[in-house]
Amino acid sequence: MAHEASKLQGLVDRARDLAPVRVAVVDGAQSVVLETLRDAAAAGFVEPRLIGDPNETRRLCRALNWTPQPGWIVEAGSDGEAATTAVRMVRQGDADIVMKGNIHTDVLMRAVLDREFGLRVAGRRCSHVFLIDVPGHDRLIGITDAAINIAPDLAAKSQICQNAIDLFHTIGVPELHVAVLSAVETVTSGIASTLDAACLTLMARRGQIVGARVDGPLAFDNAISARATHEKGILSDVAGAADILLVPDLVSGNILAKALEYLAGAVAAGIALGLSAPVVLTSRADPASARMASLALAALMLDRSNMRGTPSLLAETSLAATPQSEQDCCAPSATATFAEAAE
Repeated sequence: MAHEASKLQGLVDRARDLAPVRVAVVDGAQSVVLETLRDAAAAGFVEPRLIGDPNETRRLCRALNWTPQPGWIVEAGSDGEAATTAVRMVRQGDADIVMKGNIHTDVLMRAVLDREFGLRVAGRRCSHVFLIDVPGHDRLIGITDAAINIAPDLAAKSQICQNAIDLFHTIGVPELHVAVLSAVETVTSGIASTLDAACLTLMARRGQIVGARVDGPLAFDNAISARATHEKGILSDVAGAADILLVPDLVSGNILAKALEYLAGAVAAGIALGLSAPVVLTSRADPASARMASLALAALMLDRSNMRGTPSLLAETSLAATPQSEQDCCAPSATATFAEAAE
């Protein structure tokens, strides 16, 4: 667990060159959270807004020998109020990014995905990517979706895949390889995830998913190991060179991400996508390096997408999982909204 996140550190180094972003931290009264924000503020790319109990926040800041600037501490009486305040600040243009602090993820996401007052965008699916730095591996690995969409169908997986591809382009990876994971590398009628993988491969070839080479089904070893690919005689442009691992469901993805973190010494940055502003999702047990990298990733997203300082679009209607229903993850289209209103 002492691994220095060298590849993720590259994102932090790039973020230092950006103008500071205003980060609405939901319940920042946790030492490791405040330590990360102190260091990010010192690096010059973050201006935190610490939402929660002001007395406890100040006490922990004093213990860290850090004095936040006037206006950086925002009072909220409960976790729910803190989450709602953070989302409102972003919608009003008073903050650029939402960050999870010492709060349960489901409480935060309830505010983020609120139909009327949240950060959802019509026509966009909310999904999550873990950007993982594994010691000894030559590139960052994206795992999606291991935190938000529980059991996505084919249409959902195509949107989750596109969100992850767009994120990798944002951080400057132009040539992308997406492996659609299953337990085997052959299409098998008894394993539904292999059928989805084959469909996603064809969708990419026909331009329904853009910006990457997509192939599947591939087992995990075939996706990341050139040796395994060679030994099994797999002919694929993606096998052995995957940048993004599109997992069958939340359970398998969450287990994979946590296994890499706790058994392989990996560091994972976590971010929610498909919203009107970046939302940093980290576990309360994550180290400072994971939080710092997640903040840097959000800052780079904001800079590249030109979202800074603009109120969120109105939706028409860490390594902790935040299971959400299918309805919650994707804002309905205008047609669906009007149909609901007619009912």
